[in-house]
Amino acid sequence: MPGKLTDLETPCLILDEERMMRNITRLRTRLDALGVPLRPHLKTAKSVEVAKYMLNEVNNFATVSTIKEAEVFAEAGIKDIIYAVGIAPHKLPRIAALRQKGVDIAVILDNMEQAIAVTQFAKNSGDRIPVLIEIDCDGHRSGIAADDAETLIAIGRLITAGGAELRGVLTHAGKSYLSRNKAELEMYAEQERAGAVKAAGILRGAGLPCRVVSVGSSPTAHFAKNLDGVTEVRAGVFVFFDLVMAGIGVCDVDDIALSVLATVIGHQKDKGWILVDAGWMAMSRDRGTAKQAIDMGYGLVCDVNGKPYTDIIVTDANQEHGIIAVRPDSNAALPHLEVGSLVRILPNHACATGAQHDHYNVINKQQHIAAKWPRFSGW
Repeated sequence: MPGKLTDLETPCLILDEERMMRNITRLRTRLDALGVPLRPHLKTAKSVEVAKYMLNEVNNFATVSTIKEAEVFAEAGIKDIIYAVGIAPHKLPRIAALRQKGVDIAVILDNMEQAIAVTQFAKNSGDRIPVLIEIDCDGHRSGIAADDAETLIAIGRLITAGGAELRGVLTHAGKSYLSRNKAELEMYAEQERAGAVKAAGILRGAGLPCRVVSVGSSPTAHFAKNLDGVTEVRAGVFVFFDLVMAGIGVCDVDDIALSVLATVIGHQKDKGWILVDAGWMAMSRDRGTAKQAIDMGYGLVCDVNGKPYTDIIVTDANQEHGIIAVRPDSNAALPHLEVGSLVRILPNHACATGAQHDHYNVINKQQHIAAKWPRFSGW
């Protein structure tokens, strides 16, 4: 279906295939050198077509953040999956249904209540549900402290004695997204590794199994210098990258593979505004760069070929209106864009912006539309 960007209805989602492939190759090459496989997180893409590029024949395993993702990707042939959100007891029947279809799906938990629910379900169903204990390596969100031996061992023993399978530990360096420089990124990467390895050692020291030591975030995956003791790395947003990742130095703006195509629909010249048909319904309300040194508003504006304008951002957004203006405190000039002109807007958060759309318009090196790949949503 070759075509031009001018053939598309706006707003719509654009995926630069060459940049995506470069991003995937970059991370795989890096982890190969460290001797640890990548278990890609498919929550960013939510697309079978994109997943095919993120996986490979040697390591055909994945991470998901919803059971629907697990169901869709399992149908596409991915049979080794970690559902990396703390398990809610009422979701266990769907986990079991996947396992009955031959999918090796593991759940994560970080408290005794979840462990009791899983073991009771395992006993009643006769299915040894695989479990990873979530470790808190940086006080970000959830998990058991890596040095909380009493809780780790108590939960580990309950899992193994209760009919489920203790498979290992999992952690996520959520605070790495607040990094400001290379030294901080490297620090969070080592903190993540050390926390997971410490927790694994506590479990093994108590005679409990722990064959999986899973770590990962896109920032730490790109800046870890040592992965000794780790068995796999998870990362997701690296496939597209976004302005938050660029803002903390994980990628360059030119690495961002995702953008929203929008049309100029008007001007407010006395206010220095250009209006486009991409508001927060197209871009999402994510303002992840607001806490960074350079606030990108609702997105960085590029010309139709993807070249960024200097200091031109979406400063505000209503449901279907985006307001393009010069970044505050910048001396840049607003580009001359007539009504009907096309722009592309780079997102703050690729996951959130992608979630606003039902397909990718995939472009090649020549900026021509090479394919249309569906994406899905839901839980």
